[in-house]
Amino acid sequence: MARFFVEQLPPEGSTYTLTGENAAHAKVLRLKPGEEVTLCDGRGTDCLCTVEDGLTLRVGTPLPCPAEPRVRVVLYLAFPKADKAEHVIQKATELGAAELVFFPSRYCVSRPDDKSLPKKLERWQKIARSAAEQSRRGVIPPVRAVDSYAQALAEATLADVPVLFYENEEQLSLRNLFASSGRNPSTGLEAGPPALGCQLRQHSYRNGNEIHNSSPNCCVLQAGEVHAAPTVLLMTGAEGGFSEEEIAQARAAGLQICTLGPRILRCETAPLVGLTAVMYALGEI
Repeated sequence: MARFFVEQLPPEGSTYTLTGENAAHAKVLRLKPGEEVTLCDGRGTDCLCTVEDGLTLRVGTPLPCPAEPRVRVVLYLAFPKADKAEHVIQKATELGAAELVFFPSRYCVSRPDDKSLPKKLERWQKIARSAAEQSRRGVIPPVRAVDSYAQALAEATLADVPVLFYENEEQLSLRNLFASSGRNPSTGLEAGPPALGCQLRQHSYRNGNEIHNSSPNCCVLQAGEVHAAPTVLLMTGAEGGFSEEEIAQARAAGLQICTLGPRILRCETAPLVGLTAVMYALGEI
C-alpha cells in the first residue's frame, strides 16, 4: 500500500489532493479510483484513505501507526567517511531508530565543514524520509549533527539508558546489559542488573490497561512489557573507533561502555548490530 507523509492530516471525511513530491510519486504508481493509500503526519498517526480520482483522496479515520516501536532508540554516530552514513540512515530507519545524530570525534576521517554539512543533512533527511515510507514507519527520524564530542556526551546523559560501544571492552555485553537478575516483589517485573535498571529514571509502564509508576531502583526494559517511551541511546565511533581519553570521558559522564563481541565491526555495521540487538531484546523484532 502506498504511503505519503504530509505536514498535517486533513479532517476525517474530507478530500485531500496530493501535491509536490507526493503527487509525483502517486503518478508513478498510477493510482486507480477505489485503491487504498495511507497518509501519515510523520508523528506516529496514520490515516487510511481511498483514491477518488487522480490525485484526490477521501480521508478516513486517523489511527496510531502500528509500526512504531514502544521504546525510543536513538543513534549517536561519529562522522564516517564516504557514503557510509547514507547506508546507516536508511537501514536504521527501517529498523525503527527514533533519531540519528552525528558528531566529530578524535579519529574521524571525515569532518564536514560548515558549508557542506547543511547539504549533507538535507540529503540525509530525504534518505530517512524515503526509508520511513518504504518501511511503513509512522515517524520520520530526525537526522542532525552536533558540533563536538563533548556536546554528544552531554546530550547522551539525558537518555534513560546511554550506551557506548567500544571494541576494547571485555566485560559488559549487550546480553549482560539486558539479562534479568530476579523478580521485584513489589512490581512483579523482572529487575534488571545495575548496568541497565539503575540507569532508568522513574517512568510509567503499561501493564494491561493500567498505568503504574515503577520505582527508579527496579525499572527495567524487558520484552513483553509496554513502557512509556523510555530512551535507549547507542553511541558508536568512526573508522578508528574511540580514543582511551574519549572512553574515559564517556565513563565519567555515566555512559555504559559495552562490547558488541570479539569481532571488530565496521563503523557502518556496529550501530545497526546494536540497534537490532536492542530491538530484539525489547520485543520489537
